[in-house]
Amino acid sequence: MNDTPARRLPAAALLLLALLGASALQAHTGEEAPPMALRGAMQKLGQDMQAVTGAIAVEDWAKVAELAPGIAHHAEPPPEEKARIIAWLGADAGRFRGFDAEAHEAATAMGAAAARGDGTAVIAAFARVQEGCLGCHQGFRKAFIGHFYGQH
Repeated sequence: MNDTPARRLPAAALLLLALLGASALQAHTGEEAPPMALRGAMQKLGQDMQAVTGAIAVEDWAKVAELAPGIAHHAEPPPEEKARIIAWLGADAGRFRGFDAEAHEAATAMGAAAARGDGTAVIAAFARVQEGCLGCHQGFRKAFIGHFYGQH
């Protein structure tokens, strides 16, 4: 698979949904909206981010190096779902992809720093990953939930 920002769903999108609770899946009718296929990938990404936090806390740089590629090269949703998300984003797709690129580059740098045993650089790169996540969450989460899950 070609690993370009245009081919990958933004990591920020994955993180956007990783923190959604079950309540975000209810539609206006009170029925559960079927979860998007992306949800499982986002849950995995959230687990990996939590595991990195734990590994940093105990200075387990080998674990951080092991987890970083999974964050940088996260799973993608099926093409149809990805197209729905990009279509919904419209003119904001570039900004959304920018958050993905930021998270991808920072996770890659985090893995390289971990492989060198450079804890200071690991922490700095991890902070950049989180900044990409936060930017996406603040910019898109509420509207995304409203559009795809009927929550306003």
